[in-house]
Amino acid sequence: MGASVTGGGGRGSGGRRNKYRPMAEINVTPFVDVMLVLLIVFMVAAPLLTAGVQVDLPKAQARPLPQDSKPLEVTIDQNGAIFLADTAIRIEELVPRLTAIAGNSRDTRIYVRGDTKLDYGQVMQVIGVINGAGFTRVALIAEQR
Repeated sequence: MGASVTGGGGRGSGGRRNKYRPMAEINVTPFVDVMLVLLIVFMVAAPLLTAGVQVDLPKAQARPLPQDSKPLEVTIDQNGAIFLADTAIRIEELVPRLTAIAGNSRDTRIYVRGDTKLDYGQVMQVIGVINGAGFTRVALIAEQR
């Protein structure tokens, strides 16, 4: 009986190590809580990020058109400034930008949003420029009543 449990250098303090051994499991509850909070924040914030240029759209009783792909939006604000998505552009830049985005596809749907305080002729001028470039799927946007 030469070796005892309490004698010797290496094994005597082994009982203390077992008492304070590191936890090998990960507690996922805080992680799930944070993910749920982030999910709720993004669900609330996502609809707010879709609005581009603020315009007062006219009211209409027509049904919405079915969408096959994400359309391009051209917006004309109450001052007559033209925006492609959220970027302000001049009317001379409109066709080259639309062509660059759509490529050779002239069937890309383009929505024109015009403010109610805007002169009808300015909206028709923008639509005429778009149609003159060969884009055939141009639609006006109005708010549902």
